[in-house]
Order: sequence, then C-alpha cells, then structure tokens
Amino acid sequence: MKLSHFCFKNQHTATGSQIDQWSDLQELPYQLGIATGQPVLVLVGGASKMEPEALDRLQQFFTEVLAPLMQHLNGVVIDGGTDCGVMQLMGQAREQIGATFPLIGVCAIGTVILPDGTPPISPDAAELEPHHSHFVLVPGDTWGAESPWLAKLATVIAAGFPSCTVVSNGGEITWQDVGCSVEERRTTFVLDGSGRTADAIAAALKGEDSDPRSHPLIASGYLQRLALGDELETLQQVLQTCLAGIKP
Repeated sequence: MKLSHFCFKNQHTATGSQIDQWSDLQELPYQLGIATGQPVLVLVGGASKMEPEALDRLQQFFTEVLAPLMQHLNGVVIDGGTDCGVMQLMGQAREQIGATFPLIGVCAIGTVILPDGTPPISPDAAELEPHHSHFVLVPGDTWGAESPWLAKLATVIAAGFPSCTVVSNGGEITWQDVGCSVEERRTTFVLDGSGRTADAIAAALKGEDSDPRSHPLIASGYLQRLALGDELETLQQVLQTCLAGIKP
C-alpha cells in the first residue's frame, strides 16, 4: 500500500493510496484516516446524452439532496473519481455547499491522469475530479476494472452500518457496477429519467420490456426505482430512510 498526496490546480489537496491486493482493503480506511462504521453512499453511472432539463435536475439532486444528506449523516461517499459525469457532479456539489464528508474516488490506475505529472498509461486516461478528498488507485488499465474494488470498499467502510448505491444514467460499465452492488447485497436505487442504463433498468422495474440484463439484477431484490422528476423532498426522505437505518 502506497500513500501519496495530490495537489490540484484549484489548490485543493487529496490523499491518495495505491493498493494491489484485496487484503489491503481492510487496512485502507485506517491508512486514509477514515473511520469505519458510518453510512456510505455509492454513486455509479454517468451524465452523458442527457437533455438539458434532465441534467439541470440531476445537478439539483446532487446539490440539494445528496451532498447535504451525507453531510447531515456524517457519512462517506464513494464513486469513480474522474472529472466527468456523476463524479464531477458530486465533487462540485460538495464544494458548493462547503461540505466536509469524505468523498473517495476509486480508480483503476491505468485509466487516470495523476496530478503529480506521472505519464498516463492509457491514451484515454481521464483527469481526477479536484474536489474529492481521497483517491484509491486499484490495479487495472481498462474502464470498469475498479468496479468490484469500489463496491467492496463501501462494505468495508460501512462495517455493518447502512449503505446504498444510486445509479444515474450510465453506459455499459454501469451494468457491471450495478452487478457488483447487488453482489455486496446493497440497496441500489435506480434513477428513472436520468437516461441510458438507469432508464433501462427502471423500465424493467416497472414491468416494461427492457434489456434482459436487468432480470437477474431485479430478481436479487436489492433494486428500487427513484424518479428524477419526483419532489426533491421525497427523494431525500427515501434515501435518508435507507441510510439512517430507519424502518419505513
């Protein structure tokens, strides 16, 4: 396990850790200075090909619901860490409201550009989102290699406390992310109206014809549908009920 500190152009700094083995995950929270036994929110998906109105609504959901809720619950947020899609929205929302909850980006080492000037392995490498507080670099040089590590880290940090996954939009890798969430027996909220993979799964949850990949995921019993167009207060209540461990 290798610890480092990243300094971004916006003067924000983040703690980074590169791990190579599954056994490293148990010690990782201690090394990062993050307490275990607290609520964890996992974010997967994207924000591509969204209509402007839906994207505005998604930004509002992050800024007015997700970030304030996790600050209120003293929780931890874990996502894919790159400067795009839901990871960018979460980083910007955390910064906008002045939140201090740990925001951990889990990235395959070969898919990202590190701010320390290390040459990227892949020509398709992405920048890290500069408002995250921590980054965990895991083995792999393909997109999606981080998925099982991300899901497992959330389980380690929650340590028996409530956790959930929110799925927004997303492409092919999002199917894998949802599968990993289900394997961890994590309640997984699919944001209907955010587009692409999330909408395909939401359609199946509504009993409509959809991608057959949805069927085993839904059969697990861990998937629930949230409508992006619902009142923000309603969305907040559903998530708080889950993450605070409140029985509905």
